[in-house]
This record gives sequence, structure tokens and C-alpha cells, in this order.
Amino acid sequence: MAISTQELKTLSKGFDDKPQRSFSLPAKAYVQPGYMEIERETIFYQSWQYVCHIEKLKNPGDYIAFNIQERPLIALRDREGNLQAFYNVCRHRGHELLSGQGNVKTIVCPYHAWCYDLKGQLFSARHSESMEEFEMSDFSLMPVQIETFCHMVFVNLDPNADSLAVQSGDLAQEIESYAPDIAELTHATRLTYTIKANWKSVVDNFLECYHCSVAHKDFVSLVDMDNYTVTTHGIYSSHIAPAGKNENSAYSVEDASVQDHAVWWLWPNTCLLRYPGAPNWMVWRFIPIDAETTYEEFDFFFEQDTPIPAQQEAIEYIDTVLQKEDIDIVESVQRGMKTPAYEQGRFVCDINGSGESEHAVHHFHSLYLKAMDRLINA
Repeated sequence: MAISTQELKTLSKGFDDKPQRSFSLPAKAYVQPGYMEIERETIFYQSWQYVCHIEKLKNPGDYIAFNIQERPLIALRDREGNLQAFYNVCRHRGHELLSGQGNVKTIVCPYHAWCYDLKGQLFSARHSESMEEFEMSDFSLMPVQIETFCHMVFVNLDPNADSLAVQSGDLAQEIESYAPDIAELTHATRLTYTIKANWKSVVDNFLECYHCSVAHKDFVSLVDMDNYTVTTHGIYSSHIAPAGKNENSAYSVEDASVQDHAVWWLWPNTCLLRYPGAPNWMVWRFIPIDAETTYEEFDFFFEQDTPIPAQQEAIEYIDTVLQKEDIDIVESVQRGMKTPAYEQGRFVCDINGSGESEHAVHHFHSLYLKAMDRLINA
């Protein structure tokens, strides 16, 4: 069912710039299928989306094929060492060009063998000499904005979008201060989950630790909740806490070189993390499938490509304990939002910005409503 402009205007009913007196997004934004189509166009096709760690595109010819909300794309490094990104679509008949990841000298369409160089320029089209008024330069691959940010690769389908470095303000500086070794870390493992909940429910849950002392008994023993701070900025929020001072029940941090829990959420669906323990980096993405299904990818980067026992213990805690607790929460929320008993809620906020607060959820909802306003006023 299509969502009208008039209905979009009702999303902000009860919302206030001050979280202490604001209502949250209404349940209909989480359960009605029509919102997903709007979100694809106004949010996911106009925001910076994570692709990979730069190590995946280290050498000329390295490429990775991926999708952003049903749009196939390629990121690669050309012969001159520059990063390029294109729609993964042949300009002849629309066939997808590459799959997976690997290394190529040229891009050859598997349908009719049209050939493109690594700058996306068409240089061979079989039997095209019979075509009238045909110029190969008119059929280059369609480019997409690509950027390296803190040794990670991001793309944006909006050709007019400001760079991620500009949009994100001080985020890079914050990340480098807590994780100066990202460039030296390598991909070690990936966890994936399919969750029966709207992607916004998953983000909401990630952005507050008001629920942690209730739902995550082990996690609150891992970090110092008394010094957990959450700060909102532009298109991101930071969630920082030192490791707990006593023995914890999550996983061992004995002799840990990383002594902080440092987490950043980047609009709209990317989370960047560094947990107490051995040197590590994590990228967590919440990928909408439909109005009530979210696919999660959780990538771990360590000093070596095989986790050591202490790291494996942390992974198993995240996978079998912390994630299970959070998945149970958001799936329950999704079921509740489908009933007449829930329309919209309120934000419980600590004016001091502690983890026991939902002001970062309010920040997320404000960015969501701004995206909807841009559509309404277009």
C-alpha cells in the first residue's frame, strides 16, 4: 500500500526537539510495508553505506560486488590505484557484470561480452560496427560516489551528497583516538542473523543502554556503567565506557590491551565497535529485507585472520548470549507494535547523557523525520 504525503506528515505528531517531552515514531512506521519503499529512496539511496575494509581492495583489479537495497554495485581499484564504484549493470541490456569478489583486468559482461576497463569505460562491443551513430563513450558504466573513511570503504548512490568526511564531522578523529590500529587489522570472521523485526527497531535497541541492566546481566559486568556516556552529533552518536573494574561474567579481559568499550552509530544503519580485550574492530550492519525482517552482518577484525582463544570466547559471548538477548527483545517489540495496544512511546532521558538513557534513539528519530521532511517538501 502506497503511503501518501499526508500520512507522512503525521509521522512527526508528538515529536519534540527536546527528548524529555517528545513522543517516538508511531508504530505504523515499523509495520506498514509501504514505508520500506519510501525509506529505500529517501534514506538508503541517499546515505553513506559501508562496503568493506580497505584490505579487500588493496591491489589494482581487486573488486567486490554487493547490493544496496536491491541495487547491484561494484567497488574496485583501478590500474592507477584509485578506488572506483559503479552500478553493476551492463549498459547494453542491463545484465549484472561481476559477482562475489576477486581480481580482474577488465570487466566483461557474461551476457554479450561487452568489455569495460577499470574506469568503467566501454572499449569493446562485439559487432557494434554495424550500429549507426553509436559512440562507446556514451555507454560507460554509471559511476557511484566512493570514499575511504578510517580505512573502511563506503559508497553513496546520491551523486550530490557531501563526502562522508564532511558529513560526519569529528567521527574520524574519535575513531582514530580509540582505534589507531584499524589499518593493521584483518578480517577474521562474520556473524549473520535474520531477525523478524523492522530495521528501525534494531537500531532503536542498539542506541540505548537503558535496557542493559535489565536484559544484559553479563554485559553490564563487562563495562563500567557508572561512566557510560552517550553523545549525539550530526549523523552519528558515540557510546563510550571504560571496561569494568571487577571480574566480569561475559568473557575474560585479563591482560587486555583495549580497555574501553567504544561504539559509534552512523546514520542510518552502520555501527562501528571496539570492545575490551585484544586489539579488535567490528562493523555491524542492519540491512532491511522488508518491513518486518532485518538481516544483520557482524564483521570482526583482529591482528590475525584466525581468532585466538580469548577472541573466540568474546565472539561466542556476542553470538550466543548478547545477540540472542537483543534478538528476543526486538522481535518481541515488533510483535507488540502490530497490536492495537501500542501506538507510540516516550523517551526516558538522563540529562547527563549516561548510557541509562534514550536520547540517542530520539536523535535517530529526528534524522529519520528530517529525511521524510525532505521528501514531503521536495
